Amino acid sequence: MSLKKASILIIIVLLIDQISKIYIKTNFSLGEDITVFSWFKILFVENEGMAWGTKIPGEYGKLILTLFRLVAVTGIAYWLWLSIKENRSKLLVVAVSLIFAGAVGNIIDSVFYGLIFSDSYHQVAAFLPESGGYAKVFHGKVVDMLYFPMWKGYMPDWFPFIGGKFMTFFEPVFNVADVAISTGVGLLIVFNKKAFSK
Repeated sequence: MSLKKASILIIIVLLIDQISKIYIKTNFSLGEDITVFSWFKILFVENEGMAWGTKIPGEYGKLILTLFRLVAVTGIAYWLWLSIKENRSKLLVVAVSLIFAGAVGNIIDSVFYGLIFSDSYHQVAAFLPESGGYAKVFHGKVVDMLYFPMWKGYMPDWFPFIGGKFMTFFEPVFNVADVAISTGVGLLIVFNKKAFSK
């Protein structure tokens, strides 16, 4: 797969990701939702930390996380460039391109969204507010909106660890960048031999 085709895939993912996030940020207040189907909602939440809402504690936790993401995405970019240069399998290049695009999509939020948007608490955020954004550079929050509560109910008592507890499946709220990363990683796991055939 050529660098040009990989770049087109990355740009498409980034455009869909950022357009959807900017739309949500400028049309929804935090916590607002729209039911598309009984099993699918558009729900605006912001993620301050890593996957599953995990945070690094302390004053510099968010800064450390963002800087780590920048280092990681540099490594992924090198992996992608090397895979194309060495003419590795198309599947590998597609998977790494998706992972790279998703990582960059979430980094854009972390680096810039705090500067270019006002906060979304009890209001719809303003783009480039006169009073300035809600956070410093590298301290932005990642916008999530895709929510699939397919099933809600109490787990059977015999179920290990969570028996008798009220559960929602699928609980996490995520975005297009997360889908790209998960798809790329999934391709590498499921089609491991084909991806790393050379």
